[in-house]
Amino acid sequence: MDNLFADRVADVPRSFIREILKVAFDPSVISFAGGLPNRDLFPVRELKEAAIKAFDTDACDMLQYRSSEGHLGLRRTIAERYVRRYGLDVRPENVLITSGSQQGMDLLGKVLLNEGDEVIIEQPSYLGAIQVLSGYRAVFHPVPVTEEGVDLPALQQILVRHKPKLMYGVPNFQNPAGISYSLENRRRLAAILQETSTIFVEDDPYSELRFAGTPKPPLKQLMPDSTVLLGSFSKIVAPGFRVGWLVAPDRMMEKLVIAKQAADLHSSSVSQYVIHQYLMDNDIDKHIREIVAVYGRLRQAMLDRMQEYFPRNVHTTRPEGGMFLWVSLPEHASATALFDLAIRDRVAFVPGDPFYVRHAGPVNTLRLSFSCVSEEMIDVGIRRLGDCIRKLIGRE
Repeated sequence: MDNLFADRVADVPRSFIREILKVAFDPSVISFAGGLPNRDLFPVRELKEAAIKAFDTDACDMLQYRSSEGHLGLRRTIAERYVRRYGLDVRPENVLITSGSQQGMDLLGKVLLNEGDEVIIEQPSYLGAIQVLSGYRAVFHPVPVTEEGVDLPALQQILVRHKPKLMYGVPNFQNPAGISYSLENRRRLAAILQETSTIFVEDDPYSELRFAGTPKPPLKQLMPDSTVLLGSFSKIVAPGFRVGWLVAPDRMMEKLVIAKQAADLHSSSVSQYVIHQYLMDNDIDKHIREIVAVYGRLRQAMLDRMQEYFPRNVHTTRPEGGMFLWVSLPEHASATALFDLAIRDRVAFVPGDPFYVRHAGPVNTLRLSFSCVSEEMIDVGIRRLGDCIRKLIGRE
């Protein structure tokens, strides 16, 4: 039986977060674990109306096989939003619709990575990217992220010794740390990478969820020919449609389309038509402003309660948007041990361990999500978690 499975899946970890969510979905548990959008903010009525209208006007087309590139009208709308928001030169033919942005990452792995190819990845990094790239047996070179963004001296040291094919990053409200690359950090990063052949994979599901600070230009604007941009409707409309996209340079599109054809022919036409109809009939920017107002309030409530209930030697990031806070315990404390205590008190979070590809000793960091809990749940859950932290530190 050991010979049954391919080598490329031998070392791919199960999604730690998915395993935690099995516990966290228990209604008696206050969960800060899942990076889930708030279900109360889904535009249910508008999406229902869009679905009915799409079936009334385009039923036969959307129920038929369609092109692998995706619904042309939807691709035009995505391209136009990039032009309007950033002045990016994005054309519909450079947009490929994917089954969530996670599939975009997978297609890039298929097209670009051979076993043993080197990849720079943020430390800590998005677990889904670690999982996908592990499947292609990439060799990871982690580079720390700070409050300003990528640790550029550490990046330069990697580039002196290695020739990575890809660098993966989440420049806006990073998952898990919530940090954003500063404007200067982006400019210097672009200047460094443009001296190499490394492709930057810019995963950007959160940039529109900004509730403070000033928007920053995407890396795609600073180095258009060597950046692939990933996007998704999961955080700004609803994740159940599984509609994402990637924006890639001309020289990569043909191979990506071939990989898409081999993967699933095309993403769900029904989902694409409904999303497109919704975008045509509704003000998506108004809807996003409503999400941002709620998330901004919940983020502040969580920071306030942490100030009240957490020990003073526990620190957190203060993101200007997105869905996550990143908490650092005292240096030798274990977030996994804290999880064991917390779950007994019916509160869940994600320990930092799965977000690192290399780490010596116990990981003292953890991720908290504020997007899909109420202020009342935040108050109770953070108080419980603060008590658990004191027990842990006192015990050690």
